[in-house]
Formats: sequence, C-alpha cells, structure tokens
Amino acid sequence: MSPHDSLAASGPAVEISALTHAGTERARNEDHCAALIDAQGTALGIVADGVSGQNAAEQASRLAVEAALRSYAEQPWRTAAGKRLYRAAQSANIAVHDLALTVPELRGMATTFTAVAVAGGELAAVHVGDTRLYLVHDGRIRQLTKDHTVAAERHRLGLVRRDKLRTHPQRSTLTRSLGRELIAAVDRITAPVVAGDVVLVCSDGLYNVLEDDEIVPLVTTSAERACRALIDTANARGTPDNLTVAVVRVVRSVEHAARRPSLFELLRRVRGG
Repeated sequence: MSPHDSLAASGPAVEISALTHAGTERARNEDHCAALIDAQGTALGIVADGVSGQNAAEQASRLAVEAALRSYAEQPWRTAAGKRLYRAAQSANIAVHDLALTVPELRGMATTFTAVAVAGGELAAVHVGDTRLYLVHDGRIRQLTKDHTVAAERHRLGLVRRDKLRTHPQRSTLTRSLGRELIAAVDRITAPVVAGDVVLVCSDGLYNVLEDDEIVPLVTTSAERACRALIDTANARGTPDNLTVAVVRVVRSVEHAARRPSLFELLRRVRGG
C-alpha cells in the first residue's frame, strides 16, 4: 500500500487522504488517484479506474488524473470549483481520447473518473463511469452518483432488482467512460456539507465487497485511518478487483485564501497504483 499524504488546511477545515491497492487477486493495479488541499483550502480528491479488458487501462487512469490536475491548476482560482472540475474532466477526456487515436496500441483505452472538491460548506463533483461518490452525514450514507453501467441503467428502468445488481452479468459493462468519445457526457453534482460529514470516492473494487452500511463505521476517524480501514477490511474478505478510496472529512467551514495553487503544488501530490 502507498497512501497519499494526509493533508489538513489551516485550522484545520478539512482532512483528505487517498489510498489505492491492487487487491488480493490481481498482480497489477489499473486504478489511479490523487488527494490534495490547495492554497485556497479546497480539498480535491480524484479516483479513476482504467477499463479492464481494454488496451492500456493503467495508462488511461493515470493520464486522466494527471491531465485533470493540470487543467484544474491552470484555471483562474476564482472560478467556481464545479466549473473547474467539469473543464478538468473534459481536458482529461481529450487527453485520453487523443493519445488513443495517436498510438494504435492504445486504441480503445478508457477509464472511469470521479472528482470532488470540498470547501466552504459545499461539495462539487464530476462523474463518469461506475466509480462512486458517497456522503456520510449523521451516521447515514448516501450515494450521490449514478453508476453508468448496463445493469444500473436497467435497474433505474425497473428491469433489475437492486439486490440483484451485485451479481448481474453486466454490472461492470460501462455505458459511459472517459476516452471513448471526443466530448464526454459528464454528470455534475453539488451538495451541502457540514462539520462531521465524510465524503468518500471509491472504485467498484471496494463497494462490490463492502455494503454501504458497512462503510459508515469505518470512516468515523481521520481521513488517513479511514482509507486504511476501508482497504484493509475489503482485502480481508478477498478482493478480485483493484480498489481505491479518497476520503474527505469536514472539520469546519473554511474561508478561501487569496493565492491560487501552482501546477507543481498539485502534481507533486499525485500517486499511482
């Protein structure tokens, strides 16, 4: 395991950490993640899961995270976090799509992508694929994203029962991902947060092993310890897939500082699987 640094803004207002692991049955890790707090006190967490069975899944997830961080850093810091994230996701999509077109060996590579920014009593997120964003509030967990899979789409149409989703043969067949199209269909999400809330981004390797209600007691500690508890608990049961988590714990509301983050400050926090 290689955890990201656990970071705290002055105060602190938020804590964030991320952790990725190959799982108990795979030799390679095709997930990628990033976790940081920028100079304005915004916690930024990203999880990308390269599409298995496609060319260069590991490269697709890494490229998407790095391109998104670069785009986020280059935008004016006064721009709303949600808008910056959306532009960053589209930049990541173009980076993956263009490389796949340029290099024949990489053709077809794609990745899921979920990124969240938390600051000032609100979270803003962008989402493509089946990586999930959860909010834990007052001991209850709520999934904020929709899974972009064939099974999930059929469930929303009333064709598949919820209790059958985990074993459905098309539970991992994506209907959306980054890299397949020139312009990605990206979901945008906002929600209020208060002190004590926990925001979790995770790949399907985690939630396919742990039930939602089992996640709650594991994240009632620091962000770094929560990441370790989630990964360790899942691995103890056996994990056939890679698993990655990013956890943001809200300590109090924050006022943004006046300095924008440098590109170096963002990219230095990137880790791979």
